[in-house]
Amino acid sequence: MTGWTIAGTLTVHPALDRLDLLAAPVSTLLRTLDAEHCGVTEINPDLADTAAFCAEYGSPLSASANCVVVAGRRGDVVRYAACLVLATTRADVNGVVRKRLDARKASFAPMDEAVSRTGMAYGGITPIGLPADWPILLSAEVAEAPELVIGSGVRHSKLLVPGALLAKLPNAEVLPGLAQPVPA
Repeated sequence: MTGWTIAGTLTVHPALDRLDLLAAPVSTLLRTLDAEHCGVTEINPDLADTAAFCAEYGSPLSASANCVVVAGRRGDVVRYAACLVLATTRADVNGVVRKRLDARKASFAPMDEAVSRTGMAYGGITPIGLPADWPILLSAEVAEAPELVIGSGVRHSKLLVPGALLAKLPNAEVLPGLAQPVPA
């Protein structure tokens, strides 16, 4: 795909042409997908956080999706999942995600745990290339979006993808009620 309307001032390259801008597990999985519709752009790593990224590069916050790693516990069993929601919303971790993981308690995975289990940089974790046994939980808004900016597995770049590609990832599920409004 060319002509990304959400790129702002960024220069977007076909993702498969710039695998050097991706974390290893991301580039490995991306090679197996219909990645002709994926773009990648280099950014200042100090601006990887969504709000700073959008402000600096003119990409709309409403077209950015955040990926969070959740750990759900029931007794001694811990189940991990990735949740992807628009940056204008938040994931319902203690309700929808906890029930989906059949957990008594669910919370964001600690940073060091998320980084070591994904092989990706904190602040750049993306649903593409996560461990094969993790469910990837998407909000309907993410799955339906024509264009999204997401992490690339590293802090010095971003991926641009259609939501439909994310919905086709192995273990991807569109989970009703996942995205909740951000409290005022």
